[in-house]
Amino acid sequence: MRRTPALQHGGDMTTTESTLTGLRARREQTVHEHMAAECRHDVAATVATFAEANYDVVPLGAPTNGAAAVDELLHMLFDAFPDVQVEALSIHHGDDIVYVDTRLTGTQNGPWAGVPATGRPVDVRCASIFHFDDDRLIKETVFFDHATLLAQIGVGG
Repeated sequence: MRRTPALQHGGDMTTTESTLTGLRARREQTVHEHMAAECRHDVAATVATFAEANYDVVPLGAPTNGAAAVDELLHMLFDAFPDVQVEALSIHHGDDIVYVDTRLTGTQNGPWAGVPATGRPVDVRCASIFHFDDDRLIKETVFFDHATLLAQIGVGG
């Protein structure tokens, strides 16, 4: 046994390597299920991966809390980029998060951020941070350079 930072509530706890490995495996499985559902554009399955459906897409400026709001956000994304795909480039584990370096690709065939469809492709790197309470997914925070995405669809350049 070894001493590791607690995975909840900020204290210390004693854990075995297999306990930590099992928790990481369950979390990573949830992340893979979540991203696969996004790539299938299966909104219900994506929402179902959350214990509490919450997205914070930082460039959009406001958190999206609750299943209905997340459903709306995902439909907005899939309507704007009907061929959107998200690829995991690398996965890293923290005490209560799984960080995924991602690549988002798609074609803007619907309005996005007030911009009418341009038919132009996008290819943007993102940081996706999946927040967990034990093995329960409670939030996804996404960072990406919105200026790059907008330039790729023809805004400001």
